[in-house]
Amino acid sequence: MEYKYFPHTEEDLQAMLEKIGVKSLDDLYAQIPDSIRFKDDYDLPLSQSELEIRQAYDLLGKENRQLTCFAGMGVYDHYTPAVIPNLLSRSEFLTSYTPYQAEISQGTLHYIFEYQSMMAELTGMDISNASMYDGTTAAAEAMMMAVAAGKKVNKLLVAGTINPLTFQVLKTYALHQGIQLDVLSIQNGTTSLDEVKTRLAEDGYAGVLVQQPNIYGIVEDYTGFADACHEQKALFIVDSVAADLAVLKTPGEWGADIAVGDGQSLGIPMSYGGPYVGYMCCTEKLIRKMPGRIVGMTKDNRDQRAFVLTLQAREQHIRRQKATSNICSNQSLMALWVTVYMSLMGRQGLKEAAERSYAGAHYLCDELVKTGHFKLCYDKPFFNEFYVTYDGDADVLYKRFIEAGFLGGLRFEKGFLFAVTEKRTKEEIDNLVKLAAL
Repeated sequence: MEYKYFPHTEEDLQAMLEKIGVKSLDDLYAQIPDSIRFKDDYDLPLSQSELEIRQAYDLLGKENRQLTCFAGMGVYDHYTPAVIPNLLSRSEFLTSYTPYQAEISQGTLHYIFEYQSMMAELTGMDISNASMYDGTTAAAEAMMMAVAAGKKVNKLLVAGTINPLTFQVLKTYALHQGIQLDVLSIQNGTTSLDEVKTRLAEDGYAGVLVQQPNIYGIVEDYTGFADACHEQKALFIVDSVAADLAVLKTPGEWGADIAVGDGQSLGIPMSYGGPYVGYMCCTEKLIRKMPGRIVGMTKDNRDQRAFVLTLQAREQHIRRQKATSNICSNQSLMALWVTVYMSLMGRQGLKEAAERSYAGAHYLCDELVKTGHFKLCYDKPFFNEFYVTYDGDADVLYKRFIEAGFLGGLRFEKGFLFAVTEKRTKEEIDNLVKLAAL
């Protein structure tokens, strides 16, 4: 059967079949048992006009419920300025092609350079790469980067307070890389410096990975962690929510060697789980161990500013079997998204959004505690996310939230993990508290 938009003719198909030594397309699937083959007609509608298709999808979209989001755990409902999707929809940006030919890719290389510059400043680190797939894979790449720099030390010490989803990805990568993961205990919702020192002294580790804020929303004090790591020749890795760094102490200020995390909080919609963007920054001495691409600035033969891909030999397309990583890149479209966001918001805008998120979370926490049904699990400083226990049936309350149009936090361990962003209003918070007080 010939199809209008398929480029191959029957003659083309026969020539290809003859080349591989079969007589028909059915011969390609001869090994598939007849009992599991689908023989009915596909349940596809007849051809429709553009208007009919739009109407059908509008009806389908209305089946989704838009809930007011008080959930976080790594993904946050931040505001997206309308100009961002409009700029990204320009044709020169909507391509996944890697900018190998610098002479015709100056625009792409330029915005990647600006992204790197902004992320390095946001994290307080020396170097940023051209972004990763998401925060979890960035953490996994940091693990392998530490092992690669650790002179055959194939063990990583991981805080028990990191996001469990990140830890699952770490385990998957570690399994196939021959890396051993050891987990630090949780002591009153935080990680103990004394335990870190003891574990590092007892055995050799390539690095220590912590999260800031941690899974409970707590802002941990990492004073002395970097020194403890460096005394034992281990790297200190800090995983942070990007937007929080507008007001929190940066990984660079904590003395981190590698900073990773997800950039979703920089204006990227939640979008049912993606696409997101992972960031990775490090000290200058580790630049040759860093995976992915790096864009550098130089001058051409006319002494004009120009941008180029730098240190290409680390990537899989140059020496796949010896590469520091095979992740390569995320094609940078979402890096452009957060670059436009940071440019629009500026330092003050990022700070104000973070401060509003902080204020809203603390207001919600105080109001929930006043109901007498909730208790802050750990008496520790938190940012825009917090973990509370509930004295009633948490499943019933969670269902009540959903029925009223709220994604009322996340059911986590024995209670709820609530998150608040700058989008949440006082009225929304008060309505959530009324439901919780019933």
